[in-house]
Amino acid sequence: MLDEWLDEFSRNLGADYYGVADITNAGDFIFQQGKINVEQYPRAISIGILLLNTIVDDLPRRSEHSVAVNYHHTYNIVNLQLDLIASRLARSIQKQGYTALPVPASERYDDEMICAVFSHKLAANLAGLGWIGKSCLLITPENGPRVRWTTILTNVPLTPTGKPMKNLCGDCRKCVDICPVKAFTGSNFKEDEDRDVRYDARKCELYLENLEKQEKLPVCGLCIYNCPFGK
Repeated sequence: MLDEWLDEFSRNLGADYYGVADITNAGDFIFQQGKINVEQYPRAISIGILLLNTIVDDLPRRSEHSVAVNYHHTYNIVNLQLDLIASRLARSIQKQGYTALPVPASERYDDEMICAVFSHKLAANLAGLGWIGKSCLLITPENGPRVRWTTILTNVPLTPTGKPMKNLCGDCRKCVDICPVKAFTGSNFKEDEDRDVRYDARKCELYLENLEKQEKLPVCGLCIYNCPFGK
């Protein structure tokens, strides 16, 4: 069965998470963000790889050059691994006679909106792999936000693996309170609200740009570090 084969294939390539989402109901949002027509790609395969705890747990010391270098290197390597897995899966799907579009794990599409061509966390959320937290990151119940994601859009008639999980953030504000630029408002995710209600992406952007101006590596990630589900 193609569902089981793709799951096993992705895990053999190094994926820690695999899920399938029916994205047809989110078609308007997806098209608005990246001009992707979900009629061509009604399914999204979500792939996740865990970040190493030893790297994430050092983030409070990110001002130390060695810590910043380690995190920056790990971040880039994991993104590369995700892109390679997505490419392999997409090629395999094509050989089966279907269409597949691997979306880069980390590639900006719109500088004004500060977003990618497609939301990986949307796919993971709709696939039942977690919920979107106050940090606007995908929170998994097992590892919190300590996961990097990529997506393969496809027309393979795969069976969705789940539905969006209940938001378990509750009254927790650990990601909100630790943010050095107060980019988060503390509001819980609502699918009918703009991201700006919860998160000012420009504050993060300026913070990282300022680090670069100081000839430092642009590393933060404290919202990933401080999430209780990750710890």
